[in-house]
Amino acid sequence: MRPAAFGWNAETAASNAFQSRPAGADVAAQALREFDGLVAALDAAGVGTVVVPDTPVPVKPDAVFPNNWFSTHPDGSVVLYPMEAANRRLERRRDVLEKVLGTGRFIDLSPLEQDNQFLEGTGSLIIDHARLQAWASLSSRTHPQAIAEFTKRTGIAVHSFRTADPHGRPYYHTNVLLSLGERFAVFCPAALPDPAERKAVADGIAATRELIELTPEQVGAFAANILELRSSRGHPVIALSATARRSLTAPQLRRLHSQGEIVALPIPTIETVGGGSVRCMLAELY
Repeated sequence: MRPAAFGWNAETAASNAFQSRPAGADVAAQALREFDGLVAALDAAGVGTVVVPDTPVPVKPDAVFPNNWFSTHPDGSVVLYPMEAANRRLERRRDVLEKVLGTGRFIDLSPLEQDNQFLEGTGSLIIDHARLQAWASLSSRTHPQAIAEFTKRTGIAVHSFRTADPHGRPYYHTNVLLSLGERFAVFCPAALPDPAERKAVADGIAATRELIELTPEQVGAFAANILELRSSRGHPVIALSATARRSLTAPQLRRLHSQGEIVALPIPTIETVGGGSVRCMLAELY
């Protein structure tokens, strides 16, 4: 979603420790340049993209992160999600989905907002479509009741767990500490304070994929906020930010590169002001 009014979102800052207030620069113009650079890099790697322009009114400072309000699934279903911040609920546009996707079986979980039960798409849920399971870290944006309703409506079993950042706060989204590729996963075990939960999650992921472990410092550099995509030739492409790439060690980079072509682009404004990175900017189309 090409942003029309990117900027600081005070409504999300309370739960997103990755956000920093801008220092007076023209962040909207900078964010546009970063967005266009990512699209161009993905196009050059052979990854097909659908870019939809955001509308300037109403103002939606986080529209650049469409993965939080919908997800598509191999069975043709499309899920709409309940969002914590009121101004982010304005991002949900069924007209966009109908134009891009055509027909689809819509599963609308947004009424859960009335009961303060939130679940923010593939920010909250790391979905393994092939195995009909998902992983979710509990936070103010990821509620157990909303998870239960998601499972009931989709048939996808969700493994939930608790997290704590270096300051003891829950991570706002699961996708800043975990990403699943087809044959690999990046994950920060130290983000889970409970040893039993930490082992259960790590063992569950490692049972199906090569596990690349991250440190909390690398999580802070968005090293887990990455996404494996597929080029038009069927080749795997791993998209991440330049910040994330710089934080990885040489052995980690070699292991990641063995899984696919790495496409890394600088998006410092979107990361710093928006508190999300490349994975948050991409909503997969199945």
